[in-house]
Amino acid sequence: MAYLALIVVYSLAQIALGLWIGRRVRTSSDFFVAGRSLGPALIFFTMLAANIGGGSTVGATRLGYRDGLAAVWWVGSAATGSVVLALWIGPAIRRLAAAHDLRTVGDFLEFRYGLAVRTAIAVLLWFGALFILGGQLIGISRILTAVIGVPKATGCILGGIVITAYFTAGGLQTSAWVNMVQLIVKVGGFAIALPLALAAVGGFSTLRELHPTPDYWNLWKGGGSGIVYLAMLGPAFVISPGLLQKIYGARDDRAVRIGVGANALGLFAYAMVPVLIGMVARVRYPNLAPAEYELALPLVLMHVVPPVVGALGLAAVFSAEVSAADAVLFMLTTSLAKDLYKRFVNPSASDAAMLRLTRLTAIVAGALGIVVALLAESIVDALGIFYTLMSVGLFVPVVAGLYSRRAGTPEALAAIAAGVAVVMAMQLIYGGAGHWGWTPAMAGLAAAAIAFGAVMAMRARR
Repeated sequence: MAYLALIVVYSLAQIALGLWIGRRVRTSSDFFVAGRSLGPALIFFTMLAANIGGGSTVGATRLGYRDGLAAVWWVGSAATGSVVLALWIGPAIRRLAAAHDLRTVGDFLEFRYGLAVRTAIAVLLWFGALFILGGQLIGISRILTAVIGVPKATGCILGGIVITAYFTAGGLQTSAWVNMVQLIVKVGGFAIALPLALAAVGGFSTLRELHPTPDYWNLWKGGGSGIVYLAMLGPAFVISPGLLQKIYGARDDRAVRIGVGANALGLFAYAMVPVLIGMVARVRYPNLAPAEYELALPLVLMHVVPPVVGALGLAAVFSAEVSAADAVLFMLTTSLAKDLYKRFVNPSASDAAMLRLTRLTAIVAGALGIVVALLAESIVDALGIFYTLMSVGLFVPVVAGLYSRRAGTPEALAAIAAGVAVVMAMQLIYGGAGHWGWTPAMAGLAAAAIAFGAVMAMRARR
């Protein structure tokens, strides 16, 4: 009951803080881009809080339990993508967003390529974003299941209500401040829990005796994990609409470079944490069934470390799930409101009407995320679908759009179509396992780049 009381009180505190900050949100600009006023510190807090979510806690611990050392690339790939975002893509797209009042990635795509590209990506984004939102809600439900034994459905619904309640109050403005509190809880929880968990099973020497699979200590490839995550996840953390739209809220390029760069360093430092906790779980609970792997982290926090530390760790995991979920809810909500309603349904909508509509859309999007969570089998499955679709659909058009003036609508549409088609074909033919060393994500990115270049060359000859 103590764990339950902690999570309830913590959830209510997040909602209360969100509602308090939300009182300052008076315009749609405040909701969408926080008035373009975020400095390096708030950029750092909101980016790292979003990136250490369900996939980076419950999901990465599951991979560490199952695959061993190579699971470090799950978070390591996010850190690598964040370096690119901090130094090149982030500052460039922030300048464009500030100069032309861009508020969503759809705004950028229409500004650079036209309405057709905006529409194609918006549909892809809505579909993919629902999967990541569902994945984060699954993570929340795992925590609640481990703590108080609630069914998955109940946990997903409760988690969805908490996130939707505080996000609806103020959008990015609310999320940035709530994320700061969440990140402090995360860092404190894991920093205390990890060394105690290692000590409880005898330290690194005990972990080194683990050999459940021949490649468990292979850094580059173990089970389904490995450096291949660079292709599947790295590009997604460069062009994720949820992250780019947080950068739109930065006050200047310096805030982007420092804030996002510090986020990358934080991710590099954190990458081994869930892997080691997964290994600790393997020592203490060696016979978990595959369906129970996602319980590895909650089990360690509840039964391996002291109760007080476990409670703090569970609060940290809960923070991770909630902060990442509000990031994708932000992305989905703003896209639906701006890319669909404002662009096609009611272009003349007033600012006050847009603010009301965006808050209503947040509630609808939260409900849809709950539905997806009830249907998806695991966090990693849900996130993998989203990251792959987003990478192959967005990476080439966004990066080329920033650095090439010659490219236009035909190139962008060709890249999107080729990338998505190749991914879908490989999923159907090879079941997502890849072929000749090429994963669906790698093949999709290559196809998108080739299609983009081929169409550009054909147009140049004409």
